[in-house]
Amino acid sequence: MIDVDAHLLIVDDDERIRTLLQKFLMRNGFLVSAARDASHARRLLSGLDFDMIVMDVMMPGEDGVALTRELRETMATPILLLTAKGEATDRIAGLEAGADDYLAKPFEPKELLLRINAILRRMPEPEAQDEVPRVLNLGAVRYDIDRGELWQGDEMVRLTATESQLMKIFSALPGEPISRAKLVEDLGRDRGQAQERAVDVQITRLRRKLENDPKQPRYLQTVRGAGYMLAPD
Repeated sequence: MIDVDAHLLIVDDDERIRTLLQKFLMRNGFLVSAARDASHARRLLSGLDFDMIVMDVMMPGEDGVALTRELRETMATPILLLTAKGEATDRIAGLEAGADDYLAKPFEPKELLLRINAILRRMPEPEAQDEVPRVLNLGAVRYDIDRGELWQGDEMVRLTATESQLMKIFSALPGEPISRAKLVEDLGRDRGQAQERAVDVQITRLRRKLENDPKQPRYLQTVRGAGYMLAPD
């Protein structure tokens, strides 16, 4: 079964296509970030971990094949290339650069979804004990996942019920952004902007217990356009 919480990065200079793909994949349960070109993609990749990259080949400046070749020097994240070119030579060039698959435009969105799921299925499953450490270190404080306790030295930091729930949600996915809407849902609240604003208030309060400088959070970060992320040491 595919992990529908997988985080995808879409890289395409065509804003219309980029938006359509992002909406379609989000409707199918994925967390999706989007970049308009190679340099934008690099900035996102420097701060976030992705389960897969879906990238257009024909982009102004650095093309998708060149970026794929460069990324392969430092990361094994699966890459699916999209292009208007369907010739065998172009397909081979993309695969030789390190792409995992290749889909020629125009394509049916459902075919893209099938290709993405097929690639994700091939990725090795991380061992459960390696996914989340038992204790998360957050600078001067540490969070005991098993007990749901936050400690600063020998002193236990008191958490409200909502703060405790938020820590459980974030500690299950360290290093991954969680949208405000998802937080509202996981907290068992009714959906809506008012509840999302309430989550913002709870995040602000929780930061006071986690951060040296809550106004410049290091551990409970805001990820623009994606939500909030717990980033342990």
